Amino acid sequence: MKIKQGISNYEKMKNNMADVFLQYDQEEMIRKFGLVQDKNYLYICCLNRQYRISRRNGQVSWSEDAFQTEGEADYNEAMTLYDVLCCSKENCHLACEWVNVGSLSAVQGGTLAKGSDFFQEAGKYFDGKKDALARACERLKGRKVEKGDVAYELDLFPFLPVVLRFWESDEEFPASLQILVDRNILDYMHYETLMFAISHMLNRLRDGVNKVSP
Repeated sequence: MKIKQGISNYEKMKNNMADVFLQYDQEEMIRKFGLVQDKNYLYICCLNRQYRISRRNGQVSWSEDAFQTEGEADYNEAMTLYDVLCCSKENCHLACEWVNVGSLSAVQGGTLAKGSDFFQEAGKYFDGKKDALARACERLKGRKVEKGDVAYELDLFPFLPVVLRFWESDEEFPASLQILVDRNILDYMHYETLMFAISHMLNRLRDGVNKVSP
């Protein structure tokens, strides 16, 4: 009897978006974001990791050794890249004003709202690991900023920074994680995609913490 090998709904959606990507004007993407490109791929950096998108089939891969080896982008990575490249507003630009991600009007009561389990769980994970978290931020080429036990500005993309601030728990307060974004970030991506992007960033930082934690 043959065993039917299925793929997850996430993989189906990612594959569908690869097809959608091919319907968009790639030359416009190159111009808009100053992308490096050749006849086969578009290249873009996300959180200090190089990605490339096939101009033939829309598949996304990443590499940390100039594509001598590569890995397949996961759902959060791929969907973030597709949305920014395909669906960002025509004249998207930074407001150069930081806002708490939970204060954006589109996310009130959503997963990224202030005090949500999403940030509480991340805060618990990093509690007691502030030195490892700082080193993980630095490996992503983060730049130290003020406030917090750990505080870094990170380039989600070269053209789109975010700020992470973390406070460890004490006798009175639990650990706290805060993400600041540019006020115009939803001109670059949809709210749902912002959740994917922040989830991906936190996963990269967890991986970095695990590499340096005893």
